[in-house]
Amino acid sequence: MNFRKARKEDVPAIVRLLADDELGSQRERYEEPLPDEYDQAFEEMEAQTGNQIILAMEDENIIGCLQLTIIPGLARLGMKRAQIEAVRIDKNFRGKGIGEALFKEAIAIAKDENCGLVQLTTDKLRNDAHRFYERLGFSASHEGMKLIFNTMQHTGASI
Repeated sequence: MNFRKARKEDVPAIVRLLADDELGSQRERYEEPLPDEYDQAFEEMEAQTGNQIILAMEDENIIGCLQLTIIPGLARLGMKRAQIEAVRIDKNFRGKGIGEALFKEAIAIAKDENCGLVQLTTDKLRNDAHRFYERLGFSASHEGMKLIFNTMQHTGASI
């Protein structure tokens, strides 16, 4: 297994992973052709410094992914932080240490970028994921909140 930064041609495989679980199947649209919004979002990510999707690869197959964003800030004496989101491992490869290895890769990148902390978001319904993150040393130190604007693309409450 190795890791690399995602490229535009990887977007369909990434969306397949994002859609391949109970919550993702309600949020994503993995179809042929993919909705243009996915390519547009990837192009915006590529244009933003410090924003990338890291892929776990076996041979030429994408078996896992996560989004890593490096966020500069003024708080905590100008400390940079790393944000991890959209973590998925192919269901056929779960339980083989791929998620842990992918996180170690992301954390190494965050350290190389001089981040002072790594934070992540996780849906409250993902109990298995919570246990996994805690095993990696993450703690539920804050309560997160969201304000969702576009109910066409997202599920949950909106104003």
